[in-house]
Amino acid sequence: MAASLVCRVHPVVLFSIIDSYERRNEDAKRVIGTLLGIYDKGSLEVTNCFAVPHNESEDEVAADLEYARNMYELHRKVNASEVIVGWYSTGNEVSEHSVLIHEYYTRESKNPVHLTVDTSLKSSKMDIKAYVSSTIGVPGKTMGTMFTPVQVEMIAYEPERVGVDLIQKGKHNPKRTVQMVSDLTQVSRACSSLKDKLAVTQEYIEDILANKIPADSNVGRFLMDLMDSVPQIDKDEFDTMLNASMKDLLMVVYLANLTKAQLALNEKLHKL
Repeated sequence: MAASLVCRVHPVVLFSIIDSYERRNEDAKRVIGTLLGIYDKGSLEVTNCFAVPHNESEDEVAADLEYARNMYELHRKVNASEVIVGWYSTGNEVSEHSVLIHEYYTRESKNPVHLTVDTSLKSSKMDIKAYVSSTIGVPGKTMGTMFTPVQVEMIAYEPERVGVDLIQKGKHNPKRTVQMVSDLTQVSRACSSLKDKLAVTQEYIEDILANKIPADSNVGRFLMDLMDSVPQIDKDEFDTMLNASMKDLLMVVYLANLTKAQLALNEKLHKL
C-alpha cells in the first residue's frame, strides 16, 4: 500500500508550515508538527496541521508530546473527522532524529506519513516530499527503518483556490496588497475564464474529430456528464429570468444609493 499511496496536500497546510517556520526560535534550524487529515481509498488527504514545540541538538531531540496531545484533542472538538495522519518537518533530508520522532507518530497513526518542506529553497523552489516508513533487518538482529517516498499532489477546496489566486495577484506588489474588486468585475472575470476554458475544450474536440490526437474515453465520459448536468432551459424563458433578476438588482442598487443620500442629507441637517 505504501508504494501506491498518494498524499494530497491542501494549501492551508503549506501556509501553516511556512508560518510556523517564520515564527520559530532564532536557534531552531527546523520546525516540526502534526498533520491532520483523512484516509480515502488508497489516498491520504492532509487538510490541517499544527506546530509542536521541540528542542534539537546533534545528540538528542525532545518534543513536547503533551502539547501535541492537547492540541489534537482541541482540533477533534472542532472537526471530529480529522485524525492524525503523520507529521511534518522543514528541510530537505530525513535525519536520525526524524526516525525517533516518526516512532512516536506510529503509535498515534497506523501508517503515518512524513512530509518535508524545503524552506531553504536549495533547488530554487520549495520541494515538498512525503515518505512512509518500513522496518528492515533480519529476525533476531538489529532492526532499522527505511523511508520510502510516495507521490505528493496539491489539491484545494474552492474557497482555498480563491484565496491562493488572490495571494498570487499581490506577489508583484512591493507591499503585497491586493485591491478588492466589485461583484460585477468578479462575474466578468469568471465569464472570461469560462469562455477561455470552453475555447480550449472546443479546440480539443475538433482535434480529435480531425484525427490529430487520439481520443480519450475517460475525457469523453467526463464531457458527457458535464453536458448532462447543464439544465435544459428555453432561450425565451432564460431571457425572462435574466431580465427579472437584472431588474431586481438594479432596484437594490437604486434603493442603496437612495438610502446613502438620505443619510448624508440627515447628517448635514444635524450639523446646522
